[in-house]
Amino acid sequence: MKLLVTGGAGFIGSNFIHYILTEHADWQVTNLDKLTYAGNLENLTDIQDHPGYCFVKGDIADRKLADSLLGKGFDIIVNFAAESHVDRSILDASPFIETNVKGTQVFLEGTRKHGIQRFIQVSTDEVYGSIDSGHFTEESPLCPNSPYSASKAAADLLCRAYFKTHHVPAVITRCTNNFGPYQFPEKLIPLAITNALEDKPIPVYGDGLNIRDWVFVADHCRALDVVIRKGKPGEIYNIGSGNEKTNLELIHKLLELLDKPQGLIQFVTDRPAHDRRYALDCARIATELGWKPAYSFERALSATVDWYLKNMSWWRSIKSGKYSRYYRKMYFKR
Repeated sequence: MKLLVTGGAGFIGSNFIHYILTEHADWQVTNLDKLTYAGNLENLTDIQDHPGYCFVKGDIADRKLADSLLGKGFDIIVNFAAESHVDRSILDASPFIETNVKGTQVFLEGTRKHGIQRFIQVSTDEVYGSIDSGHFTEESPLCPNSPYSASKAAADLLCRAYFKTHHVPAVITRCTNNFGPYQFPEKLIPLAITNALEDKPIPVYGDGLNIRDWVFVADHCRALDVVIRKGKPGEIYNIGSGNEKTNLELIHKLLELLDKPQGLIQFVTDRPAHDRRYALDCARIATELGWKPAYSFERALSATVDWYLKNMSWWRSIKSGKYSRYYRKMYFKR
């Protein structure tokens, strides 16, 4: 099996490549990544010389590159490449349109032209918007509330259109919030862990009672593997773990694991249109494909904390660069 993974130097993409090369010794993986601020080849240092792995630097919105690359022959495309941080999309939505919408269309067209067997669109639960009670199913209407989630919803609709119009074998997955190794420290869990380790304040939006369902990245990778092998073209699969936590509850738990004071929490002005709660009904992937999470939330969170403790040089090099200026601007505007 020959896989093209877009955005494979990012958080979920790099974990997925590690997973695939471990679980499928006979599969070959080509990683296409533009290496923007969140793309980091250090995430893949241990496999850079693996015989089944190849890296190509490039932009998924580059049509000539896509055509040249796909002409080499691939069985599966797994599209992780995306601008994904809501706060950044509020500051400037244009990169999100270019990568998340145009880039997806470029590779859907490439899938059609080159007869790729399957196009996996890695999407997000945020396309559904916020829900006060109950759970979103795959048939729930899309109601995105941020430029980021709107760009992902647009990409999902393009996948549907290419499936209906051109019979492109696209499959959409929508996962809840991921956490685990190699996550860029602008996201909540690594931000809280790394700030706590440096005895710096941990910014919490609003009242901290926004609710998210948290899934360990290794479980997400397993789910994508199942979708590649068993998923039905034209279908959508929600992926979640049922670990709903308020942001405040999550940070309290992290501070307990790190033996750091709760006083590090600093409430900051809430971001515009901040969704209150995400929650997915994941019965379809469980009953039709046989997937369920393997990790408990407690085990996965402890493993994540341990990884950041053991890899301080990785995140300190990131936080000491341009990101540090962005971080102060974004979270501590008051």
